[in-house]
Amino acid sequence: MTPDATPTSLQRRRWLSSVAAMPLATLGWPRLASAAACDDTANWIPPDDFLSDLPRLMQALRVPAIGMAVVERGEVVWARNLGVTNAETRAPVADDTLFEDASLSKPVFAYLVLQLADQGVIDLDAPLVRYRRMGYLADHPWVDMVTARDVLRHSTGMPNWRKDPAHEKLVPAVKPGTRIDYSGEAIFWLQLVVETLTGESLDESMQRLLFGPAGMRDSSYTWSTDLAARSVYGHRAVEDEEAGMPPQMLRETWNAAQTVADRWGKPLSAWRYEDAQRALPEVQAITSKGLVNWPGDILANAAASLRTTPSDYARFMALMVRTPRAPWQISEATRTAMLAKQIQVPGRWTDKGLGWNLEATPRGPVFYHSGSNGGIFKNFALGDVRGQRALVALTNGGSGNVLYRRVVRAATGHDLLAFDL
Repeated sequence: MTPDATPTSLQRRRWLSSVAAMPLATLGWPRLASAAACDDTANWIPPDDFLSDLPRLMQALRVPAIGMAVVERGEVVWARNLGVTNAETRAPVADDTLFEDASLSKPVFAYLVLQLADQGVIDLDAPLVRYRRMGYLADHPWVDMVTARDVLRHSTGMPNWRKDPAHEKLVPAVKPGTRIDYSGEAIFWLQLVVETLTGESLDESMQRLLFGPAGMRDSSYTWSTDLAARSVYGHRAVEDEEAGMPPQMLRETWNAAQTVADRWGKPLSAWRYEDAQRALPEVQAITSKGLVNWPGDILANAAASLRTTPSDYARFMALMVRTPRAPWQISEATRTAMLAKQIQVPGRWTDKGLGWNLEATPRGPVFYHSGSNGGIFKNFALGDVRGQRALVALTNGGSGNVLYRRVVRAATGHDLLAFDL
């Protein structure tokens, strides 16, 4: 849920000039531990010596658990989970342990939207208000211009999240299509459009169109007793003065909503926006004051609430790099568009596809996305279409971004510009 930030060209030139003469050790860039550093034919499975050292790195960074999976030649070929789900109970992770994917939720939702576009259910370039105009949207001409394409390439001009959604209207800060503004709010609006078009909840559509056909049996955007029992807990970053386990606010929110769902006899996976609206007063009555402020707080969220195993997320990544394609998958033309530059914004070193970030590297283009929920779940996914390979790393610690960067460098040889932020 953390927005990206792009340095200006001038800032980047100054920085490059200041470090050009420094040795790599001074910059803190580790020597690459894999043949992948210089051999594009090497696989992306982290090398044994790195894996042997990984528990030490996890302890030093106070990241209790990491889950990793690798795609090669369009197939999931390797997965590994290490650590514990909860630093206090020391419950070990297992193959079916679920990680909170945070913003890695967005590319998966984008895939669903593109499936619907291929089926003619939604027009990517039609104004979203044609399909559904939420009452919390401001009465502004820019709102009427936002399209699904704008949402998926983050050019709506909308904020990431409103500070006070119960009282604040949602409005673009700039004309849609003119700049990049990373926006979870826009993704959530598009989710509600999809609800209208399919007549289903987000999870129902996901299970029918993507998770079921792809064999992603351990994936959900929502919550249940089973999902709760298998989900990791979040832990603060190592630099936090109170490093350890923060209050598990999302769990409190979801568990309260689960209480209402059980009373209604309607699972959270079937809830749509109207259900969350109706449940809001009941949930607020049994949660800490200020924890639940609007229906979006207790509804599956296409921008941030996906839970998967690393293997399941790798199955999704395999769809992005694999050919040939099954009839239920997005078309080849749509997949190409998903991974192609969708908007021209001067001065950027990374581009936006439809749901993915794109970066040119010395060894060819890659697509990627990071994730951060509450500063305590840090994740990363990286793919290479030319090599038909991908890597995903999911963590339950606020310092997980430091750890996953080491995983990516050791496994793939890529030292992405995205890691400079």
